[in-house]
Amino acid sequence: MLEKVFYTSVLVSDQDKALDFYTNVLGMEKRNDNETPDGPRFLTVGVEGDEFMLVLWPGTPGQAEPAMGRPPASITIETDDIQKTYDDLKSKGVEFVSDLLEFEWGSVAQFLDPDGNRLQIRQGR
Repeated sequence: MLEKVFYTSVLVSDQDKALDFYTNVLGMEKRNDNETPDGPRFLTVGVEGDEFMLVLWPGTPGQAEPAMGRPPASITIETDDIQKTYDDLKSKGVEFVSDLLEFEWGSVAQFLDPDGNRLQIRQGR
């Protein structure tokens, strides 16, 4: 029986650049950094206290079909204060591709990582 999602891959052009963004800008922690037999590193990051991990894997980021007039985020990160998180990330140079959007269920704001992967922060009501 399925229990939980453990990790997902984010395709990046440069693992070191991606590691810097996810750890030093977003504040995630590095979990694994192991060479694989054929070259690429198995490099993962995660939010402190959460078992879920992102695998920063070499490749070309894909282009998703739009939903509600914009492409969906490939990764959603929960926050307990979306305005503070939005302001903090923006002050660190994060490129937001949406304003804070309010919905009946909560708020989101989308941004891009250095490879153009679309992420979003979310706060539920």
